[in-house]
Amino acid sequence: MNNSKPKLIASGYVFTFALVATLFFMWALPNILNDVLIKQFQKSLELTRFQAGFIQTAIKFGYFCLAIPAGLFMQRFGYKQGILTGLLTFAIGCFLFYPAASSQIYLVFLCAIFIIGGGLSFLELGANSFVTGLGDPSTAARRLNFAQSFNPIGSIFAASLGTHFIFSGKEPSLDEIAIMKSQITATGNAYTDFLQTENSRVWPTYFAIGILVLLVAVLIWRAKFPTIASSEISSSGEQKGSYKKLFKFPHWYGAIISQFFYLGAQLGTWSYLITYVQENSQMNEKQAGGLLIINMVIFMAGRFFATYVMKWIQATRLMGFYALVNIGLILIVIFGSKWASWTGIHGISHWIGICAMMSTTFFMSLMYPTNFASGIKGLGPHTKIGASILVMSLIGGALLTPLIGLIADSSWAHAVAPGMVIPLISYLVISWYGFYGSRPRGPLYN
Repeated sequence: MNNSKPKLIASGYVFTFALVATLFFMWALPNILNDVLIKQFQKSLELTRFQAGFIQTAIKFGYFCLAIPAGLFMQRFGYKQGILTGLLTFAIGCFLFYPAASSQIYLVFLCAIFIIGGGLSFLELGANSFVTGLGDPSTAARRLNFAQSFNPIGSIFAASLGTHFIFSGKEPSLDEIAIMKSQITATGNAYTDFLQTENSRVWPTYFAIGILVLLVAVLIWRAKFPTIASSEISSSGEQKGSYKKLFKFPHWYGAIISQFFYLGAQLGTWSYLITYVQENSQMNEKQAGGLLIINMVIFMAGRFFATYVMKWIQATRLMGFYALVNIGLILIVIFGSKWASWTGIHGISHWIGICAMMSTTFFMSLMYPTNFASGIKGLGPHTKIGASILVMSLIGGALLTPLIGLIADSSWAHAVAPGMVIPLISYLVISWYGFYGSRPRGPLYN
């Protein structure tokens, strides 16, 4: 009798796992830099919170539009070709930041971000599905959480890049802007020169990332992928998935709903973290950007801690509990802000609200990989196309993030705090999926 525990990573595939794990680092870069861009473009392109929120819409709409084509492409050509396609598309989007900065047109920036999102849909679909299948199904959630632990390392790196190379630290007041507009220069006035300079700070970082992406693409191209990475064959010999049959798996479409709201909660919180900090403290943009870096460190710690705890606690139950904790933290974020002064309970330091907002990051850290691994569990030949629709659920970040900005810009709010009701609702949905909706059901293959 063999009583040995199943291995986290299948024998012989450790190097392949490590190579694919670098992709989790790579796609964190543009996703976290979006949080910096939201603040930067409010200044350099003179956008409202609501308008700036469309940065997240652009990248997640790219995911949404290319997720199904990515799934079909990988079903036909395999994970390796899909990942290479994603990397090349990613690089093209990064290089387009130069003409976008030259034009100073928001729509051009959004088009570049959309293309990046399209490339990332290939990467996330390929890497998440590949890692989930690279070992025993009973360790899939732990394995994916471990791989996803490299994602916050990229997040920390991206937040540092944005804070040091994109933020200038120059935030002129309305009076200073009026003075700058009165100073005539060869290109208009001092204020238009200032805006142009601020926009030009963005493209070098993205250009460097584009070069790094191409280098990773060369490594992937040269690597040998195991044949098991591109085949999911059912016991009946069926090799192609069916969209219609997917709806026989309630845990799959439950994961889509949960993932939709999770991305709304995550992106909504991170996108407006810097804005919330500046609304409730005296910190400038570079100092607030430093807190974004710390926020990503918290995210990484949460990922590694969750991976460790999952040895004893079922991943979905842990996620449900974490969601309940975040509901309480979001209430502190809302009522611990300056906006909540009308309640008469804001005597506590506003730093408690800021700390609570950052603390939600620790507890959200396991949610994406746990939703993903739980959703595709037992789908058999339907895994790739089921995963592609799961990736499409990232549109939640595209739709819910601007909604937070819309609430924040409203005449009765003028603050991010009341918009955090969106993440609060999101965590209610996630807790439902963690405790109930994630139970595997349907004609399971494994």
